Amino acid sequence: MTDKSWHEVLDESAVVENEPVRIYVDKDEIALFNVGGEIFATGNICTHAMASMHDGIQEGEVIECPLHDGKFDVRTGAPLCPPVIEPLPTYEVKVENGKIFVKV
Repeated sequence: MTDKSWHEVLDESAVVENEPVRIYVDKDEIALFNVGGEIFATGNICTHAMASMHDGIQEGEVIECPLHDGKFDVRTGAPLCPPVIEPLPTYEVKVENGKIFVKV
């Protein structure tokens, strides 16, 4: 079993609402999203066609893939419409003293 641990990644102010941010934690490429002041983290690579989700269009809790218009819920990773059918992986997030931590 892989040990998951918390990694400090960014200041909370670096993730602006509706402007996804790409980060790397070890070999994991992760997208961070601000939804109403709450930070969420998913895998950054679309499960349909290898696009970078941080390049997509975020509207609230929905991120649209920049290649084929598939949409995901950034809170859960759930696919919301074709052509995407597999969810994005998600990561636990916490914010402490203005710093974002992701559990990987």
